[in-house]
Amino acid sequence: MKNLLVISVLLLFANHTSIAQNFKFGKVSEEEVLQKEHPQDPSANASILYRETKTEFQYSQDTGFYMVTDIYERIKIYSKEGFDWANVTVDLHKSSNGGEDKIGGLRGNTYFMDSSGKMQEEKLRNDGIFEEKSSKYLTQTKFTLPALQEGCVIEYKYTITSPFIFNIDEYKFQETIPVDNVKLVFSSPEYFVYNTHQRGWVPYRVEKDGYERTISFNETTTSTSGFGRTGREMETRNVKFKEHINTVEIQNVPAMKEEAYAGNINNYATALQFELNYIDFPGSPIKTYSTTWDDVSDRIYSVDSFGDELRRSNYFEKDVDALLSGVTDSREKLVKIFEFAKNKMTWNNYNGYFTNVGVKDAYKKGSGNVADINLMLVAMLRHAGINASPVLVSTKNHGIPLFPSMNCFNYVIAMVEMNGGQMLLDATNKDGEIGILEPKILNWQGLAISKNGEPFFVPLRSVSPAVQSTMVNVDLSNNMNVKGSSQSRFTGNYALQYRSHFKNAQEDTQRKELEKEYINTELSNVKFGNLEKPYEPVSLQYDFEVLDAVEEVSGKYYFSPLLFMAATENPFKLEERNYPIDYSFPTKNRYIVSINIPEGYKVESIPESSAFSLGENTGSFKYAIAQTANKLQLTVELAINEAYIAAADYGNLKKFYELLIAKENEKVVLSKV
Repeated sequence: MKNLLVISVLLLFANHTSIAQNFKFGKVSEEEVLQKEHPQDPSANASILYRETKTEFQYSQDTGFYMVTDIYERIKIYSKEGFDWANVTVDLHKSSNGGEDKIGGLRGNTYFMDSSGKMQEEKLRNDGIFEEKSSKYLTQTKFTLPALQEGCVIEYKYTITSPFIFNIDEYKFQETIPVDNVKLVFSSPEYFVYNTHQRGWVPYRVEKDGYERTISFNETTTSTSGFGRTGREMETRNVKFKEHINTVEIQNVPAMKEEAYAGNINNYATALQFELNYIDFPGSPIKTYSTTWDDVSDRIYSVDSFGDELRRSNYFEKDVDALLSGVTDSREKLVKIFEFAKNKMTWNNYNGYFTNVGVKDAYKKGSGNVADINLMLVAMLRHAGINASPVLVSTKNHGIPLFPSMNCFNYVIAMVEMNGGQMLLDATNKDGEIGILEPKILNWQGLAISKNGEPFFVPLRSVSPAVQSTMVNVDLSNNMNVKGSSQSRFTGNYALQYRSHFKNAQEDTQRKELEKEYINTELSNVKFGNLEKPYEPVSLQYDFEVLDAVEEVSGKYYFSPLLFMAATENPFKLEERNYPIDYSFPTKNRYIVSINIPEGYKVESIPESSAFSLGENTGSFKYAIAQTANKLQLTVELAINEAYIAAADYGNLKKFYELLIAKENEKVVLSKV
């Protein structure tokens, strides 16, 4: 009984300690600074101790209602790998009509223990804050908390004032580190009716409440006296209305775990989005904001820096007409215009679907943002009589467009419809090909806008799988040294990746980069082909020597016939996964390996040939080996036919790779004659 009483008291004390934790700015405790690791996730390099976001609406006589959002965050940093959480970027949006977000009240502190064991505090100063203009419509305020060290706690707060009541950023509750406590309070007048969109696999409830609120505004009235004189009077009116309050509070939100082929896992993080449905002011007609994709298309197309820019052509007509002189084939026209735009224009690394400087000025300068370049490309193609449309895209880092909103997109590419098919193009990438896009753009689907302004969705995928075909000749010496040569051919996205990575690299750098991927293997005579030639397969050849490839045990010699090309580690390690597998594009890898066995040795055993599949047509693996005299011939083929695989199929995929790795590492056994 006495022990039970002691336990009860301890539990009460523990609960009281947790409840009494002070999450006000400037009230960081020594216990938080002294904590060595996260209680539930010891591998975490940082954790969010507390995240609070409060949004409410204020009223201005001049501008009407606007949003005020207070953000406060407290973060524990356990190791140097967690220092990145002290770098914060705040996006501030602008509109063409002069509306803009403003940041104020920015404060930050870093807390740490000095050598004497006393807690110290270092304040964020102006030299740690700077502003960067990303585009005509986006400015970023960036700051870095000072005096970082392992074990420190950082906190910061700021306020965003925004006129964009119909375009609200998503509220995020989950990160790649644990979130111990998160709170959201979203308060809006009854006049503004919002839809909510929840996502993520961590359950939570949106608690709804409300109270009466009053706002005051001045009104000028006109009156006429009995003598015919007219006067103007200022009258203050009070208006009462109901305030709707949405509250979310969650504790112990687990981290999103990074794993191979995850894409942007933030796309699957637990979050909440508010979408303005309609505004209903007393005495005024209802104004609907809940949009369809048609509405999104119309609104974007109506903006001068999109629709008007698409209609401009006088700045390039002479050049394009000269380029196409004598050309009648549509495909040839397409290639010529695409290559002309790629070579003429240089991307300034700014995204966006609205032009920055405008297509005419960008053409003169030879540089611009994504919209400057790809809207120009669409206009050129249309000028040549080719059926082309802009396609609004959300890059992987920006998220997945789940419901209609102008905020869904941050990029624009071109699409051509020709011979019954669709081809996607991005002229910002000088290594790009028609129909082959960078993985960052291959994000579900894009919204194409036809010449008459009608929108339709198109899948964001490459026209064909990325294919690697490799032929390897291997010579085993009498002392079991392994040397050989390899010749490979790459197409599709593989070719794009090799061009982007190796085109401007010196031969020695190319060799060193390749050797990083091959264990205990030295390369020589490395030679690439077609790195400068889009639409041609990239070729790669080299000689190699594999160190310690053969293991001797009791007079027998063991080696994997795939040598350094064998997969040795399963990329999928988690027991379960809550988000899909993103390969970006389908792939097919094929190896043909010929191994010469030296005289004086015989083959005692070889692995069995095998084949197995992943789902009905999701993927397949084939392994065929045979012996002819003193030569082994091995053919291995791995195909992944789907760019995306659902999280529900993760277990099957993990098992598929386990079988694949086991087979590729089975040994040939040799012995002396």
